Formats: sequence, C-alpha cells, structure tokens
Amino acid sequence: MNIETGVGVCATVIALGSFWISWGQARASRAHNRQSVRPLVLIRTVRAGYRDDVARLEVINAGIGPAVVTRTSVTLDGRLIGQWDLPTYYQMAQDLPLLPKVKTLVTGAALIPGERSYLLHLEERNGQESAWFWELISARLLVEIRYESLYGGEDFVARSTLV
Repeated sequence: MNIETGVGVCATVIALGSFWISWGQARASRAHNRQSVRPLVLIRTVRAGYRDDVARLEVINAGIGPAVVTRTSVTLDGRLIGQWDLPTYYQMAQDLPLLPKVKTLVTGAALIPGERSYLLHLEERNGQESAWFWELISARLLVEIRYESLYGGEDFVARSTLV
C-alpha cells in the first residue's frame, strides 16, 4: 500500500467519524429542543377552605411549553358521557342542585405554561350546601385530557383522580 492510499483511507475514516459525531449531535439537539417545550398538564381537585372558599376541579400546565389539547373525555359514575364541552356539561349538571361554573376545553385549545384554569368550580356558602359538589368532583367525575407539545405526536394524558 502506498502513502496516497493510506492518506485516502485515513481521510475517509476521519470523515466518517466526523459524520457520525455530527449525526449524534443533531439527534441530541432535536431531543433537547423537544424537551425544552414539553408541557406537563395536571388535573386536581381542591376542597373549599384550603386557601379560599372555592371548591374546584382545576387544570394546570406545570410544564415549560404550551399544551395543545387533542382530545378530552368525561366519565360520570363509570359511564362515558362525552368530551369536555358545553353539551356534556349540561348533561352532567342536569340533576345537580346548583350549576357550578365551567370552563370547557375544545380540541386545539392551548394551555400556556403556568396557566391555571378551573374546569368546574363552586363558591362555598356553607359546608353542607356544597358537599354534593365535592363528592361529584372527587368521587364521581373523571376527566381525561389528551395533549401534545408544539412539536406534536406525543399523545400525553392527564386524568383527574378519584378519591
């Protein structure tokens, strides 16, 4: 093997190594960029008297990027009744003694980082009057929100928890 062949082989090996390192860096950079806008949606129930006089089912984006809602569902007493929209709310609330205030989430809605919204809330008047509401949001109602980041395709899920 002559010197020119050796130099050519070394140059090819160095070029392939550089390509491999660049490809790995590009993959790591893409993964980092996706993580840097990852939302983290939480649904929680808060009992009146905790910090204020409002019992509520709230949604929070505790992540560092916007959450784009792709689908929602509501289950009442173990039965799927629809998505989190006004018709479902009215169906769910038809037998309640009072209508709680509501915020719906439609497909395509975005929850910005740090956003805190009440999906359902009822101002406390006295402990017994809203006991039925606490039972509703903590033991009977299950809300599921499917969402993704701005990159799309992740299908993250947030669910309210039943006590």
